[in-house]
Amino acid sequence: MEAIHTDEAPAAIGPYSQGIRDGDRIFVSGQGPVDPETGDVVSSDISEQTAQTLENVAAVLDAADSSLENVVKATVFVTDMDTYEDVNEVYAEYMSEPYPARSAIEVADLPIDIGVEIEVIATA
Repeated sequence: MEAIHTDEAPAAIGPYSQGIRDGDRIFVSGQGPVDPETGDVVSSDISEQTAQTLENVAAVLDAADSSLENVVKATVFVTDMDTYEDVNEVYAEYMSEPYPARSAIEVADLPIDIGVEIEVIATA
């Protein structure tokens, strides 16, 4: 296994890696809508949060010489399922067909005050 790290995505806020390469698979830890330069949540708007979240996912994948085009599985965590359509709209702008397999889960809370978190598995 090899840890993946980039300054282009927010630093981990606990004992975990931004990503891990294991053979030809890349596992990206849950990313949220945090600006990697300031450490601040980008907005309270769920569409803007989703876009920044996916930019952060893309940055970790780029550090592993991969991209969003290589994502085979995504898990989307939202704190309010009423925002699901807005999240989907932005998600569709970032992902390409064939779309990755995906789960979407409403959670009561996330580690920081955000509305969306996304983790992915991709090929190298």
